[in-house]
Amino acid sequence: MVTELGTALRGLRAAAGLTQEQLAERSGVSVRTIRRLETGALPDPRLTTLNQLAAALGVPPQALQPSPGDGTGGGNTDAERPAAPRPAPAFPFQVHGALEEAAGELAREVRRRWRREEEQQRVRDPFVLPVRWRPATSDLVDRWDNIQRLGPGEAAEPLDLSGELPDVAQAYRRIPSERLLILGRAGAGKSVLAVRLVLDLLETGHTRVPVIFSLGAWDPSTASLPDWLVGQLLRDHPHLARRTPGGTRSLAEALVHSDVVLPVLDGFDEIAEGLRPAALRELTTTSTALVLTSRRAEFADAVRVTGTPLAWAAGIELGDITPDDLAHYLPRTALNDGPGGWDAVLTVAQEPAGADGSRVTEALSTPLMVALARVLYSDTTHQESADLLDTTRFPDARALEEHLVAGFVPTLYRGRAPEQPAAPRARRTRSWTSEQAGRWLSHLAHGLAVPEANRQDLAWWQIGDTLRRSSRILAVVLSTAVCLTVATWLMGTLTPLSAVQDVLLGLLVGPAAGLAFGCTYALTIRPGGRPGIEPSRTRLRLRGHQSMARRSRRTLTTQLGAVLLGGFVMGAGTAVAITLERSLFYGFSLTAPGVREFTLVNIVVFGLVFGIAATLVFGLLATFETPLDTRSAATPSAFLAANRAEAGRQLLILGPLLTLSIFVVGQAVITTFQGTLGPLVWGAGGLEVGAIGGVGGATAYVLTFTAWGQWLVLVRFWLPLTGRLPWDTAAFLDDAYRRGALRRCGAVYQFRHIRLQHHLARAHREREGHFTDADLADPPSLVGERQP
Repeated sequence: MVTELGTALRGLRAAAGLTQEQLAERSGVSVRTIRRLETGALPDPRLTTLNQLAAALGVPPQALQPSPGDGTGGGNTDAERPAAPRPAPAFPFQVHGALEEAAGELAREVRRRWRREEEQQRVRDPFVLPVRWRPATSDLVDRWDNIQRLGPGEAAEPLDLSGELPDVAQAYRRIPSERLLILGRAGAGKSVLAVRLVLDLLETGHTRVPVIFSLGAWDPSTASLPDWLVGQLLRDHPHLARRTPGGTRSLAEALVHSDVVLPVLDGFDEIAEGLRPAALRELTTTSTALVLTSRRAEFADAVRVTGTPLAWAAGIELGDITPDDLAHYLPRTALNDGPGGWDAVLTVAQEPAGADGSRVTEALSTPLMVALARVLYSDTTHQESADLLDTTRFPDARALEEHLVAGFVPTLYRGRAPEQPAAPRARRTRSWTSEQAGRWLSHLAHGLAVPEANRQDLAWWQIGDTLRRSSRILAVVLSTAVCLTVATWLMGTLTPLSAVQDVLLGLLVGPAAGLAFGCTYALTIRPGGRPGIEPSRTRLRLRGHQSMARRSRRTLTTQLGAVLLGGFVMGAGTAVAITLERSLFYGFSLTAPGVREFTLVNIVVFGLVFGIAATLVFGLLATFETPLDTRSAATPSAFLAANRAEAGRQLLILGPLLTLSIFVVGQAVITTFQGTLGPLVWGAGGLEVGAIGGVGGATAYVLTFTAWGQWLVLVRFWLPLTGRLPWDTAAFLDDAYRRGALRRCGAVYQFRHIRLQHHLARAHREREGHFTDADLADPPSLVGERQP
């Protein structure tokens, strides 16, 4: 029998234009549950389920909560039914309109992303590994009266913050300041706890939207915390770049500065050591609610330098996994109870007083090492866990930890077919050997450790930065030369030139244009080898100018200046190429009378025409650019696809515009300098020159000065050609994510743990043997950070 709840859910879903499958994808509720709710087959749904559906539909939770007489109460009478709680405001500052919609969309994206991440890490399979904590020591947290935001003279009683993983949201809600410090040694489960906190707060209707930010990428000397948070939101949620109605700020800025976002800052210890005190001072001066995770030793060092803890923040410190925890958990993860089971290891671990028991217990005392051990020994039949008892190979806990880290990637790829996409027409993923995967992942990890590079985020548009500056410039020169050569040959079929002249002109114009683009690209490379090219987040929009992304005048001037210079150099190179082509074809000497003057006039004319035309076109396009609206959680593959589509649109628009602009500007320049520079002729030949410059120049620009073009040239061709990456890098990265070697964080990937990243980077450097040292230090041992 269809209930009132079922009718309401079906009507709201229809109004939102969603199928049951689409609603399931948005909310995280299964299609079967949604179908049962709509048909009345599920008479007593959980409140959490209704909250998830309401958030996905963009309606308040009470819109789906059964009223006292709808017959869905599972047998309760009206007198027995408790009164529904009064709904809290959606956000603390009563945001509304576009900002409220943006906050709701952000909450749905965050929930969807981290639910998938929990599933990927198998946090709940077969059950949640116990992660316990105790209050942090008083020297690392603020006073209780400050934490509880009490007035002068009021006495504060310490809060009880002890608990386990399922209790983290309740513990956080008990803190009046809403500022929590989560401490623990490497691998203790800080990130897992942060994810569970975010999901619990979202599912129970917190007044802010909790968003996890990987703090290792923050440089407090160059960006304040709010500015950096805005930048991270724009990277991972590009649709937040849209402007607020009638305002000059982006939605991301408005959300951050309105305290709608609750920053969950993961990895304070991953900030460069010299920047940690400045980072702690910046965090202390802010008044916003936040959650901060860090290894204990690194945070304690920063407190010692600054002389003050994190203001208003309570703290908890994660404990160790006990032998009893291992005895309950590891046997449930094994594929079978045969010889490869955990009995021998657990028997030894239950005797921690012995040398072997102490070694094993210490090595498996963190969730990270337990998870690695599970992958190596429970998920495969190739190895037996009893190997961990070999004291010759593993004399201490540190050796055991290194063995587990080193064996993680090979085990993921050994004898295991990649997970195939569910879509029937999707491209099937090929299988790679463990040696190939280890070599390619090591190269990627090494790329994160080069100077000036991001230390944790593996962004597809930055992978090409691992190439030397000379290699990148050479790739730009060659790709541009090919584009202009082919464009000259194609357009030559429409000119009266002979086939020989056409081929010869293409072979000369291509390298000339390649050198021009190469010089311009070299000028955009910032100190340290990082390119001044960011992924395209814009599209052309002829209407709705009020929502366009407004660039700063300085940025726009710099970009157009580079365009003007590049256009002039390309025009000058074309003029020289024409002279050389005619000299070779007609057989006259370059030192013949009038050749030098002819060439100089052409250099000035072509340089002005190409430079002015390119500046006008790109200036016009900048006027009509607006943020690329993805309207969904930006996965790396989705972000890459959006950039590829935008690059195609840019090519279709730039080609005709440049062609027409070169022709028209050429006519104007010829008219202006007619007589001054001698008799000048443009005419129909100008249209041919414009077509060559328009088609070839637009293609070269897309391949060399857009994020997707750099990905195509450097990552899809150059790096695979040298064996450093596979030919289909995007498929390899996605497969590594599905296997569990990588995790997704918005538009970027990250290695599953920073220690795995450092291990792979060191392996690459040891194999290559010619790199300078980098800061890849792990803690001397996970055991060394244990607290009494």
